[in-house]
Amino acid sequence: MKINKALKSVIIVLSIIISGVVQAESVRVALVVKALGIGFFEAANDGAQEAAKELGDVEIIYTGPVTPTAEGQIEIISSLISQRVDAIAISANDTDALVPILKKAQQRGIKVVSFDSGVAAPGRAVHLNPSSNELIGKINLDLAAVAIKETGSEGGDFAILSASPTATNQNIWIDEMKKMLPQYKGLNLVATVYGDDLADKSYRETQGLIKSYPNLKVIVAPTSVGIVAAAQAVSDMGKTGKVFVTGLGLPSELAGHVDSGAVKSFAIWNPIDLGYAATVIAYNLVKNNATETEVNMGRMGVAKLDANGNAAMAEPFIYDSNNVHKFAKIF
Repeated sequence: MKINKALKSVIIVLSIIISGVVQAESVRVALVVKALGIGFFEAANDGAQEAAKELGDVEIIYTGPVTPTAEGQIEIISSLISQRVDAIAISANDTDALVPILKKAQQRGIKVVSFDSGVAAPGRAVHLNPSSNELIGKINLDLAAVAIKETGSEGGDFAILSASPTATNQNIWIDEMKKMLPQYKGLNLVATVYGDDLADKSYRETQGLIKSYPNLKVIVAPTSVGIVAAAQAVSDMGKTGKVFVTGLGLPSELAGHVDSGAVKSFAIWNPIDLGYAATVIAYNLVKNNATETEVNMGRMGVAKLDANGNAAMAEPFIYDSNNVHKFAKIF
C-alpha cells in the first residue's frame, strides 16, 4: 500500500514536470514588421494573435524597428536568433539586404516566412503575397480611372506615391501598373515619388506633386501610410474634388477621407487575415506540415507554392462610401 502511494506521488510529480515542459515548448513565432506604430501591421498582429489562440501552442513576439529601414530589421533579427525563436514572419524593408542575416537564421533551424513585402528566395522558405501582383496592379489602375471620372474627365495625369524605393512589394506593383498602363488610354503617369512610409514625408511629397503638376487629377498611393498622408494634404491644400487620392489603405484610417471627398474609393486585403495566414504557415513549417507545393493557412485555405516558394492569399477588396464605415469598425 505504501509502495503504491509512493508510486502515485512520483507519477503526479512526473506529470507536473512533463506538463511544464510541454507548456514551455510553445512554438515562438516572431512577427517582424516594417516599423512599429503602423495600423496595417497592428492589424496583422491581431491576426497573428488569433492564429496563436487557435493553434494553442504558439507565442507571438511582435516587433519591428522604429523607422522602416533594413538596418533596423537586421538588428532585430540578430536578437531573435540569439533568443532562438522557432520562426520569423517578416515584412521586409529591403528584398536583398536581409538575406544574409535570414540565411543565418535558417542555418540555426529557424523557419522564415516573408509576407506582404518579400525577401529574396535564399532568405526565406515561403513568401506570402497578400494577393496576386498582377491583380493589385490592375486594381490600382482601375481605381485611378474611376477617380479621374469624378473630375468630369475621361482621362488625365496621375502620379504614384510609394513607400521606400527598396520596398519589394511596392516596386512589383508599380511595375505591374506600368505594364498594364497602355490598356488605360486616358491615364498619363507623370511621376513616381517616395514617402518612405513616413507620414510627414509622404505629406510633403504630395504637396510637391500638386505644385509641380497643375493638371494632376489622381494620386495613387499603394501604401497605407502614404494614402492617408496624401488625402490629408489634398484636403489641407483645398484640392478636394480636383485631385483625388486612391490606392491601398485601411478602412479605419480612410473613412473620414471618404466622407470628406478626398478619397472616392480604395482597396486592401484584410491585414488581420494576412497576419493570421503568415503565422499559420510559419507554424506548419516548424511542425514539418508542408510540402514543396502547398502549405495550410487555416481558415484562409491552402497556399499554393510556386517553384520559388511564392503564394497568394486572396483577392483585394474595394471600399467606398457604401461599405467603408462597416469595415472601419473591424480594422
